[in-house]
Amino acid sequence: MALLAASGLARLRPDAAREAITHIEFRPSRAGASAPWPDWAPEPLVTALIEAGIAAPWPHQVAVGEHARAGHHTVVATGTGSGKSLAYLLPALSELITEPTARVLYLAPTKALAADQLRTVAALDLPGVRAAVFDGDTPRDERDWVRQHANLVLTNPDMLHHGILPGHGRWRRFLRGLRYVIVDECHAYRGVFGSHVAHVLRRLRRLTPRDVVFLAASATSGDPAASVGRLIGAEAVAVSEDTAPRGAMTFALWEPPLQKDASGEEHRRSALAETADLLTDAVVAGMRTLAFVPSRRGAEVVSAMTRRALREVDAQLSTQVAAYRGGYLREDRRALERALLTGELTGLATTNALELGVDLTGLDAVLLAGYPGRLASLWQQAGRAGRAGRDGLCVMVARDDPLDTYLVHNPAALFDRPVEATVLDPGNPYVLGPHLCAAAMEAPLTPADLALFDAPAELVDELVEAGALRRRPTGLYWTHPQRPEVDLRGTGGAPIAIVEADSGRLVGTLDAGSAHHALHDGAVYLHQGTSYVVDRLDLDDATALVRTEEPDYTTHARDVTNLDIVAVRSYVDAGPIGLFLGDVDVSHQVVSYQRRAVGSGEVLGTFPLDLPPRELRTVAVWTTLSPEVVAGIDDLPGSLHAAEHAAIGLLPLVATCDRWDIGGLSTALHYDTGAPTIFVYDGHPGGAGFAERAYGIAGHWLRATRDAIAACGCLRGCPSCVQSPKCGNGNDPLDKEGAIVVLDLLLAALA
Repeated sequence: MALLAASGLARLRPDAAREAITHIEFRPSRAGASAPWPDWAPEPLVTALIEAGIAAPWPHQVAVGEHARAGHHTVVATGTGSGKSLAYLLPALSELITEPTARVLYLAPTKALAADQLRTVAALDLPGVRAAVFDGDTPRDERDWVRQHANLVLTNPDMLHHGILPGHGRWRRFLRGLRYVIVDECHAYRGVFGSHVAHVLRRLRRLTPRDVVFLAASATSGDPAASVGRLIGAEAVAVSEDTAPRGAMTFALWEPPLQKDASGEEHRRSALAETADLLTDAVVAGMRTLAFVPSRRGAEVVSAMTRRALREVDAQLSTQVAAYRGGYLREDRRALERALLTGELTGLATTNALELGVDLTGLDAVLLAGYPGRLASLWQQAGRAGRAGRDGLCVMVARDDPLDTYLVHNPAALFDRPVEATVLDPGNPYVLGPHLCAAAMEAPLTPADLALFDAPAELVDELVEAGALRRRPTGLYWTHPQRPEVDLRGTGGAPIAIVEADSGRLVGTLDAGSAHHALHDGAVYLHQGTSYVVDRLDLDDATALVRTEEPDYTTHARDVTNLDIVAVRSYVDAGPIGLFLGDVDVSHQVVSYQRRAVGSGEVLGTFPLDLPPRELRTVAVWTTLSPEVVAGIDDLPGSLHAAEHAAIGLLPLVATCDRWDIGGLSTALHYDTGAPTIFVYDGHPGGAGFAERAYGIAGHWLRATRDAIAACGCLRGCPSCVQSPKCGNGNDPLDKEGAIVVLDLLLAALA
């Protein structure tokens, strides 16, 4: 454990570290290379960059500019802190300085990233460069100035979809002069969201000059050129050789210790509590640290636990820690970002809202409260520590679930695997159809446009027959006065405004898709360390009325799921076992919630709720077992349920998803299959490719699931193997040993 002292790990609970650390991975530092400033970079830009501390570019930055100036769509896919921003800004700012009519559009997946890029460009103070952010937070009186005068507009796909493309007539001058479109952090555009953004970019392409060049930046990923090609709908070249210097990185895998509860049964300490302790130690040691937590509530909990622990050490230290997540008001987010950049905050518990490229220099350590679901996210979050050539430390604290338990004891699955390719499917008809309608509203669709969107004739005919589009000699026209409804982020509608009932103050917002679980009547909701209780959720008004209160319980929603098989796409007949891939209709309804005592988790009561069901047409993989082959299993419902939970937990090992992207259902007799059945489905309309991946490598996936359950040392099943944090039935019934029998039957037949 010599690395403990060398890496800073010794300053984070050194006594516990020796028991908790299951593996340490060390990545040595690397010297960088430099290149001369290119001849095409204008003198004012080179001077400004040198004065900003950039003596010379790295070769990969110049290579991106050379490709861009040659008219090639280009993606730079290098490590965190490798200067990707300069790679795309170098050609873009050069064009703005030398060509007065040129325009550049910058797209980021988050508002924070666009604001960060604006600070970077504004600090250079370049002649002729007029940069401005145009997003939902831009005041109305500033928007006209941005349209008429800005030549570098920084925005996000949502605002491009809602604000720029529908009003492209008012943006004609900007769009006519467009030379470069910068798509930053493009690996964030995956799954259904990525498929939506792919069509937003196609809609942009048809309204801009044909010689516009796309410049994309991505974290290290598998086959970045192909991924960006699918995203923009055109061939792209990749620059992936990282020539920047890099500090050493120490990466530790940390498994929380076992504890005994009041009944004497052992269970693992929660990853949130363990992360809070590590963050406390880091702040006491003066280590500037980000703690990435998978949920909004979890970020609030880690922040609150850390502040509470720090108050016992030094009340002043507790003011150096905060939470950061989506749903905060704009001014609150900007204040937190400034405080972290200036060093006023030493520790921040955040969701993946800060995973992307906001420039956070000077961080010493990163804590991960659980595996983030994808290797690309893992390395992106870890890379937040040690930027600008400094050494960095990352500690991944395992959650008590099958995947995290597997990973901390099988480190090769993390450190010896290539990073995934970004998965998106622009051909998803539930995505493509609405965008064809949106494009037709912006300008009639021609045959060339349909080729750009790769739109099947059958889908176009369906839209015409449904009355959404109308054929005319000049093209396909949108037939309605209102705009088509397109939900880019799959949030289920307009965000819910969280309002303090007594004062009318806007506390924050939450996406509609999460409101049924987090903002139902009676829910306890955390926001910036303050606890609220929801008095009333009004879905029609998209409002939740809350009051400040600190009850001695937490709340947990319970739901029921029904699933109908619509069509079978493919199947494997393995005798008594069937493996299927197909389309399904899922109905999901939150029907009640539990109050659980803080600390002990004891259930204090269950309370009914009256919320409407949510409907989803998606893609699923499912297995059936003949009644005869499972006749000897005592608790069949519990065995199937446990196998389903573990399979969902292990799917991110083989598909680019996390467990919150997928859902499942198991039953001892399904009305469509007539047999015991386990379903695992994509949690996005039309599917996101996860079920297809699972179907294609079902043997590998189910083998890893079976081994993870068998390797767990618990007696009756625990969160490390078969319990699920998102189970709507309160993890009942579950039969661990029966799940192993079920999986053995599946594997034997599929072999």
